[in-house]
Amino acid sequence: MKSIIGVGNALTDILAVLPNDSLLKKFHLPVGSMQLVDEETGAKIWQILKEQGVQYVAGGSAANAISGTSIFGMPSGFIGKVGDDELGSLFKSAQEVNGIKPILLKGKAASGQAMVFITPPSGERTFADYLGAALELSPEDLKPEYFRGYDYLHIEGYLVQNQELIRRAVEIGKGLGMTISLDLASYNIVESNNAFLHDVISHYVDIVFANELEAQSFTKLKPELAVREIAKICKIAVVKIGKDGSLIQSGSKFYRIKARPANIVDATGAGDLYAAGFLYAHANDMPLAICGEVGSIISAKVVEVVGPKVDVPRWKAAKQEIKAMMRAINPTL
Repeated sequence: MKSIIGVGNALTDILAVLPNDSLLKKFHLPVGSMQLVDEETGAKIWQILKEQGVQYVAGGSAANAISGTSIFGMPSGFIGKVGDDELGSLFKSAQEVNGIKPILLKGKAASGQAMVFITPPSGERTFADYLGAALELSPEDLKPEYFRGYDYLHIEGYLVQNQELIRRAVEIGKGLGMTISLDLASYNIVESNNAFLHDVISHYVDIVFANELEAQSFTKLKPELAVREIAKICKIAVVKIGKDGSLIQSGSKFYRIKARPANIVDATGAGDLYAAGFLYAHANDMPLAICGEVGSIISAKVVEVVGPKVDVPRWKAAKQEIKAMMRAINPTL
């Protein structure tokens, strides 16, 4: 079985289901965006959230995806930085429980937190992140020996606040012959770092994951044209279009994948687990259409629960369906 390692922000998600978007407006948080907040603003938001009830989950985009690949049975590792505190210890324990081999370096600041606001009617997610120690992960922290023995490298676009960190990661991955995937993360991040992302993708990245807004920010085009444009500078482009499924382009080959039926409660983690399913199937040499179907199956399960973690019954059902689909192509799996 091929293996994968992720690099990303080691964050604890603090999930809050809001009745409306008034709190977002109060703190100038555009719906669907990811905004970095300082410690003071984070504390003010936290005081309000405590009265409403919240849920804690070890998260971060790449970490969520790597959790998914590990549960699928793919040997998985993760590189990040946490504080020397309780949240850092909880993050490490959560990764180990899911079978991940964590390389968690210790920073000076407190462990990072991602406040995730889920708003009606579609369960749209808005993030206010205090990165803390996660922000301290530096290019110098990334050592080639951390990456050796892994076949895939998955990176989250949220790391682009440190462009040299991403460049260092992809240079190591490329040098080791790894298949490199990048999730564009958030439309506002893409807008602010468009030239850098174009450069890195065209020189280092094999697989790009983007949602509709991110793809539009990256290319200034609608999804069907955007996926073709992205595929011009990488091997495989994937654009996720919510309830309308996903689009995949590789060279001249184009695939439209339907979304699976789901009772949507919260969209948190849907894109991350789509990437996990896609990469797991890709690592098993599945056709791209099947990779998209696998991603669609598992992402439909996570939107039925609050937070980025699928419960055991849903995981079991998804894995049974996915195994049957993949064995129809390769009976040895």
